[in-house]
Amino acid sequence: MIGRKEREVRMSEAAGAALDVITIGRASVDLYGQQIGSRLEDIASFAKSVGGCPANIAIGTARLGLKSALLTRVGDEQMGRFIREQLVREGVSVAALKTDPERLTALVLLSVEDEGVSPMIFVRTDCADMALEPDDVDEAFVASARAIVVTGTHFSRENTGAAQRKAMRIVKENGGKVVFDIDYRPNLWGLGGHAEGFGRYVKSSRVSSELKAVLPDCDLIVGTEEEVLIASGESDLTAALKAIRAVSDATVVLKRGAMGCIVYEGAIPDDLEAGVVGKGFPIEVYNVLGAGDAFMSGFLRGWLGGENLATCATWANACGALAVSRLLCSPEYPTFEELKFFLDHGSRHHALRKDETIAHIHWATTRRRAIPSLAAFAIDHRTQFEAIAESAGADTSRIDAFKVLAVKAAARVAAKGAARGEDYGMLLDEKYGREAMFEFARHPFAWLGRPVELPGSRPLRFEFSQDIGSQLVEWPLSHCIKCLCLYHPDDPPALKAEQQQKLLALFQAARRVGRELLVEIIASKNGAVDNRTIPRALEELYALGIRPDWWKLEPQRSPGVWQAIEAVIVDNDPWCRGVVLLGLEAPQDELELAFAATAGVAIVKGFAVGRTLFIEAAERWFAGAISDSEAIADMAARFEGLVGAWRAARRHGGEGEAA
Repeated sequence: MIGRKEREVRMSEAAGAALDVITIGRASVDLYGQQIGSRLEDIASFAKSVGGCPANIAIGTARLGLKSALLTRVGDEQMGRFIREQLVREGVSVAALKTDPERLTALVLLSVEDEGVSPMIFVRTDCADMALEPDDVDEAFVASARAIVVTGTHFSRENTGAAQRKAMRIVKENGGKVVFDIDYRPNLWGLGGHAEGFGRYVKSSRVSSELKAVLPDCDLIVGTEEEVLIASGESDLTAALKAIRAVSDATVVLKRGAMGCIVYEGAIPDDLEAGVVGKGFPIEVYNVLGAGDAFMSGFLRGWLGGENLATCATWANACGALAVSRLLCSPEYPTFEELKFFLDHGSRHHALRKDETIAHIHWATTRRRAIPSLAAFAIDHRTQFEAIAESAGADTSRIDAFKVLAVKAAARVAAKGAARGEDYGMLLDEKYGREAMFEFARHPFAWLGRPVELPGSRPLRFEFSQDIGSQLVEWPLSHCIKCLCLYHPDDPPALKAEQQQKLLALFQAARRVGRELLVEIIASKNGAVDNRTIPRALEELYALGIRPDWWKLEPQRSPGVWQAIEAVIVDNDPWCRGVVLLGLEAPQDELELAFAATAGVAIVKGFAVGRTLFIEAAERWFAGAISDSEAIADMAARFEGLVGAWRAARRHGGEGEAA
């Protein structure tokens, strides 16, 4: 294997091309049955993800660091927009993704009935991706790529086949490579009924004739044993490989599932094991669907990066192993960081999906978006607002209306910051903030946190139900769970153990349902605090396996304390998003001092402050002393002032301007 530095040089040299790879063909929405071991007839709920061989490979290669694009069509409806938006989130270029106003996006319904048995129904009648035509293939765009991936299904129709052949001609004329993923689905060639979507092989002279004509123009051909047979028209594997070699000089990769793969360059040997053998990984096979696309992604990452074939095969097999150990297709494919960790450390788990460290790296390196800094207006308070309303003689039903005003105030500041590339957010509660959440969705915020704790509870209790997982599945994927725990490392052992287990259960539920988690720790209300109090608290929670995406912490006395906190976080979870500061109703001048103490500490990413911003406006508004517009203006001015103070502290600390 070449060294990391040399590999980076090769990848940098290759960066002259606008794209590393363009994949062409199927793009669907996969609906995966969530009840494992059930017939498709018995599935009660489905998980949604991007699917289709080329779309999967585009995502898989992007996660591994290649510059990829998808060339196909999607419908002009919600599922088409979902595919487009998810590709953008994954870093895949959508410049060649066409929107078809007349056809629907393809769907696939799937279940895992048994090991290696996954019934599927293709809902592809006159679907958008099969309407791809040569005019959709832009010559300059294809010429900008180092390689294209053409796929078997799109040679099943005249229009889609012509589109792929046009792309092949263009990329070859411009010195690029043609990769052929045979991707044989008999059902999609009209061979078998609707219920036979999982079928892998039906002999067909028509299919063989179409696919064999593609082989001479390919530089890399990848397929399973069944796919090699159909592409060659032969009935014996050795004869099939030799037939492919007779018409093509391409590197040929034979996928063998759990047995790994064999790669052939030059003449095909009589002993097929005499090729470059890439051994498989002995793991539990949870779901075979999509593993081949993960395999192709890993192979392309090595092949286009100049690695030797043995390394390409190892990376491909490892990506396939990680994919088959999980339920979905593209969402489960590894990032390069995850792949490297697996190859360097392996796993003691036969079922890779149960490896907590690998699962954490996968989670942390595939988050929906980067948030390098965060200025958040916290207005998730409940008991404080009840007290304000009671003091003013107002009905608590007015709390929701005030929180809508707070959102509008924060939105004024966020709109200005968004133009500068800054990230803003809010903390809003479900009890009094439902209307405020609807208002929030209308504005350019990057982040929303929602509390789950029963206010003031010690030991920690959840607000609406102790069955926290059943609540979280109803939340939008983009909403972050926030939990305040009144935790002190010197608490009595029984109290501490109870709170720890509650936080652990919350963390596990958050990961299970795919929501981010912010843990807020306040120690100062329940004991003496010194320079080691918060670092000790974090160490104890990390030791339990709790790794939240965010921490929300009290201001600390000195930069040294923050450096100790940072060391604990980096040692235990280098993928943590970071820390945001809470305010505890401190005046702005005190918060400015708190900001200054964090100026040189990279792990502190911003703040989530509430009462400092809203308390005065709230008291006057509930008393009828100010109007809605005056309340909005007051809170917006305070929020903008605090953002300015944070930005100034970052500049002073040499970190550059941030919000």
